[in-house]
Amino acid sequence: MGTTTRRGLAIGILLFASFMDLLDVTIVQVALPAIGAGLSAGPTALEWIVSGYILAFAVALITGGRLGDIFGRKRLFLIGIIGFTAASALAASAWSGEALVASRIIQGLFAALMVPPLLATIQALYSPRERAPIYGLVGAVTGLAAVIGPLLGGWLVDADIAGLGWRSIFFINLPVGIVIAVLAARFVPETRSEHPLRTDFWGVALLTGTLLCLMIPLIEGRSLGWPAWLWAVVGAGVVLLLVFIAHSRRRMAHDGSALLPLPLFRNRGFSAGLVTQAMFQGAMNAFTLPFLLYLQLALGFDALGAGLNLLAFSVGAMLGTGLAVPLTAKLGKALIAAGCVLMGVGIWWTYTVLVAAGADFTGWAAVGGMLTAGIGLSLIIIPLVDVALATVPVADAGAASGTYSTFQQIGAAAGIAVSTTIFFARIGDDWSRASMVDALGASVAVALTGLAIAAIASLLLPGVRAVRAHLAEEKALAEADAAEVVAA
Repeated sequence: MGTTTRRGLAIGILLFASFMDLLDVTIVQVALPAIGAGLSAGPTALEWIVSGYILAFAVALITGGRLGDIFGRKRLFLIGIIGFTAASALAASAWSGEALVASRIIQGLFAALMVPPLLATIQALYSPRERAPIYGLVGAVTGLAAVIGPLLGGWLVDADIAGLGWRSIFFINLPVGIVIAVLAARFVPETRSEHPLRTDFWGVALLTGTLLCLMIPLIEGRSLGWPAWLWAVVGAGVVLLLVFIAHSRRRMAHDGSALLPLPLFRNRGFSAGLVTQAMFQGAMNAFTLPFLLYLQLALGFDALGAGLNLLAFSVGAMLGTGLAVPLTAKLGKALIAAGCVLMGVGIWWTYTVLVAAGADFTGWAAVGGMLTAGIGLSLIIIPLVDVALATVPVADAGAASGTYSTFQQIGAAAGIAVSTTIFFARIGDDWSRASMVDALGASVAVALTGLAIAAIASLLLPGVRAVRAHLAEEKALAEADAAEVVAA
């Protein structure tokens, strides 16, 4: 087998594992009503089933990448895929909402070992000039997971294969995970970093404690009646955040191995990009999950029918990609701000259609709004990293990208927590359609607020000149690499 073919096969194997992770987020959302009914799980448990996975993935993601750099990316990938598959079996056999939440957290931790080797291995196996089409393939697979997840999840739940119902969305990971592990053991080469950073386990512990202290009151507060002790937990979270910052400063001064690269936060463009990233990710999830719940709980859609309503959103995102790529160097941050506005218009348009149609709503009625929101999403997500990193030194690009991925996950978890808490609080004991459409409106307000903050933050990103210089530098590096290859 030729070197090119072996590289392609290795990346394909790692890419499919990353696809499993992305799928596992979207596939669960459409199945939540069935899970709630099957396990007698309340709204709080349903929130943790989604948020627990995302948070576990977020806090362990950077550490997972560093462990791969130190001990070998193939080795960590195999541990990740085997653990992820085993956790999927636990999730499929869960006997209660609490057991499923625990399984999902374990899934998220192992996913954080499974996903980072993909980009690191691309960098190890491909020269800079060869990476662009590979990164494009990664982006295409990300979009594909967004399309397939709700559809596959809905079909599996409705098909009720072998009487498994919602459990099949986790059981499907077992054969796929086993095949990937076997192929990876055979065809993925072992790679390591020549100069790996040390792992910051204290940083992980402090960040985990901070997030839990802030998220637990948010998710549990409504069901517990907002007791006074919950505010003490919030206060503890603030204290842990300050300790985390102090610890990170010491680590950066000592050997530069802090979990998050705090000096980069002084870069206005970098920090504005983090806010934009977290807010738009939160906004997207703040809308999609309550939207799927409303369709099934208020309008009686089956799981597949609800999933099909996100198809136009995914198609819009694919169409938007074709617009965003050539416009990034021309418009820069203005393109991102326009994307926030378009996404907000699309979400509001969809909601007004839902309200006007009432019980007669069909998915076709909201196609325009969902397409608009999807196009807006791509105008944000495609240029954001290039624009935000335009003034970040090339040597810090890896650390900056890892931080962006972490904030992306934290933003998504926070968006889900805030919107679903408000959604179920507005419903209360009144599960009528009128009550639920009002609750959905409150979740839409959360999404629009997040997008407004993202739009404002995007205005603080580096300007077009900096973006063009950044893209030109990347191109020059790729051309220099190509010249070295030819000379060799």
